[in-house]
Amino acid sequence: MCVHAHPDDESSKGAAAMARYVDEGHPVLVVTCTGGERGDILNPNLADDVHVRRDLAQVRRDEMDRAREILGVEQSWLGFVDSGLPEGDPLPPLPEGCFALEPLEVTAEALVREIRRFRPHVVTTYDENGGYPHPDHIMTHDVTMAALAASADPAAYPHAGEPWRPLKVYYNQGFTRARTTAFHEALLAEGLPSPYADWFERFKDRVDRPITTRVPCSDWFHRRDAALIAHATQIDPNGTFFAVPRDLQARVWPTEDFEAALSYVPIEPVEDDLFAGLPTDVARADALATRPDLPLAYDARKERQS
Repeated sequence: MCVHAHPDDESSKGAAAMARYVDEGHPVLVVTCTGGERGDILNPNLADDVHVRRDLAQVRRDEMDRAREILGVEQSWLGFVDSGLPEGDPLPPLPEGCFALEPLEVTAEALVREIRRFRPHVVTTYDENGGYPHPDHIMTHDVTMAALAASADPAAYPHAGEPWRPLKVYYNQGFTRARTTAFHEALLAEGLPSPYADWFERFKDRVDRPITTRVPCSDWFHRRDAALIAHATQIDPNGTFFAVPRDLQARVWPTEDFEAALSYVPIEPVEDDLFAGLPTDVARADALATRPDLPLAYDARKERQS
């Protein structure tokens, strides 16, 4: 299960790994918390499209449906309203009724229902900073972690399905200084223009978080790119997402990267699989996921403190 804030987030964060796992026979569910109703139109080719401006909410649902088909995943809407990205100094208040202002017990219940229905062994989402400080991304982290704690508790939301405990939780960590530097240097070495030179000013105070898991998935980069392009309102086909030729990406950085957050099985020192350490027999994994007394084997918060 991959929990995301808006339609298009799933295609820019872990999409090639999702497509790989689908092809290997793992059911994959994308949970989209909001409809992206307040998103900007980021593709200049559609900036003046009357249809898009008139009904952006439906357009984004249609885009999500195309991306879902390309990736081969299942997808579910939690149904909350996009908060928008506030800009200005001071920042304006968030709009009433938006996702980031919903009570956590309401938003967590919605995700608990999906966890107990789909019964995932692995969940991916954003770290506590949201990957970047969009209020919906930060709220997605908070909702996911609250729902994960509640989903295994029979006393929590007893009307929302039978208890279920996902066995591993990861944060997406694809947009790192190390990866950007590698692409920048590779482009220059090939005599190609790099769009990343001005990124390093933004990165100057940023420290990459620990990467615990690198999933090789370059054979699925074409599916990731097709899914991105399906989100036509959000993705400029001539933008930086496509600045690095796929063959160069496959040579320089052929993985999608994740940070282990919580695990009920030991985390290997260097993982190349989100399912590493889990029983290969589904019935055995299910038995672990329903054990009420299963102890945590790994907690990133404690690892960082130590």
